[in-house]
Amino acid sequence: MNLERNKFYITTPIYYVNDKPHIGTGYTTLAADVLARLHRQLGEDVYFLTGTAEHGSKVAESAEKAGLNIQEFVDEYAAKFSLAWDELTIAPDDFIRTTEERHIRAVNLFFTKLKDSGKLYEGDYEGWYCVGCESFKKESELVNGVCPLHNRKPEWIKERNWFFKLSEFASILKEKIETDEFRIFPLARKNEVLSFINQGLEDIAVSRRTAKFAMPLPWDKEQTIYVWLDELFNYCSAIGYESDRKKFDKYWPADFHIIGKDIIKFHCIIWPALLLAIGEQLPRAVYAHGFFTVNGQKMSKSLGNVMDPVALAHQYGSDAVRYFLLREVPFGQDGDVSEEKLKERYNADLANGLGNLFSRVTNMMEKYLDGDLGDARVSPKDLSEVSEAFHSLNFSEGLVKIWEAIAWANQLIDKSKPWELVKTEPKKVKELLLSLGALLYDIALKLSPVMPETANKIKTALEQEKIMKPAQPLFPKIE
Repeated sequence: MNLERNKFYITTPIYYVNDKPHIGTGYTTLAADVLARLHRQLGEDVYFLTGTAEHGSKVAESAEKAGLNIQEFVDEYAAKFSLAWDELTIAPDDFIRTTEERHIRAVNLFFTKLKDSGKLYEGDYEGWYCVGCESFKKESELVNGVCPLHNRKPEWIKERNWFFKLSEFASILKEKIETDEFRIFPLARKNEVLSFINQGLEDIAVSRRTAKFAMPLPWDKEQTIYVWLDELFNYCSAIGYESDRKKFDKYWPADFHIIGKDIIKFHCIIWPALLLAIGEQLPRAVYAHGFFTVNGQKMSKSLGNVMDPVALAHQYGSDAVRYFLLREVPFGQDGDVSEEKLKERYNADLANGLGNLFSRVTNMMEKYLDGDLGDARVSPKDLSEVSEAFHSLNFSEGLVKIWEAIAWANQLIDKSKPWELVKTEPKKVKELLLSLGALLYDIALKLSPVMPETANKIKTALEQEKIMKPAQPLFPKIE
């Protein structure tokens, strides 16, 4: 009898430690956390990976500005990311850092295999390099001579490097993407990647001669590994590519890479080509979500509008922030957020919606049923579509369905007026309240991947013989 569980390996990008976490990195990591929780509910063997990218010129510059040596700097900021995920109730199974020995050894093995594959050669590179992106730029990618993402002029670089024969992989990548052997979501991003491929792929430099704080090539100590390639390999190094082949074979290939749309070329063209070159399986799927603006403007430190998810969690609670981010903008699309919008959703959806329903039902259970929960009842609403939506990463759609059920239940209470009905038909009131209790319990089950703390409070209150209400309201209204 085979008792082995299905595995589910999900990753986020690893984040540069040149700054603290912001709402965008929180969004990516939250989505992965929700999927990990969903698959744990199914009893699957889940491995959820996130971490920090700690090599490169950008990190070295930031450490210098902070007046710290590089290792002190990366240690401090890696801890900030780990703490931020704790504050947002995000629970990864592993947190990888590119300065860890397990990663460095794995990258060295990977590059040795890459060289042995015959897909590397030495050549001269001349062109633009954006330190902010840690990537090479074509003239067509610049706006008025500057990088549009970092609003800074790239450096003109001329040096001898090692190159990867990316151009040789165009046809096989196209085939695997078109047949969905390698899936890219949403459809617009898939079409974008195919468009890149159809325009023709050029070979890429995989090393730098002048990079600061980067790993040397195993066979050429005068060259350092291009940081993006060092970083991409974290998905393999974390699960034992070099140190524990049994573990690696268990979890690879990744089931989902969750990323922002700005790094789609790296994850959907370069990364799969590198894996093909060394004979490894491709990830099963990549999902590239959209960008946030804040009050219609791009987030930037100069505008002072970068939203800090940890500060928001301290003020509104982590579940409120988790709900807002996944409810406000359909996953995969661009959208606008602000603290004002968070406050509005908090009061309307959480305090007046779910919180109010929970309070009304549990208060009346105490008053009219003496807190006796009796026999289990069937929920009067079918919420099976919620899980389907969540598994498809349609988080907003799934949450809308839950809140439609919440609105229906509150309206049913208003219409039934149990506080009057109990005087003449107490049995009807009992049936009404117990069925609404069953609905609340089902809501908690469906909501638990998105709002785990709130779901636990609701379940704890309703799964005993006598109701056990929390001491405080679920969501006290914020003025």
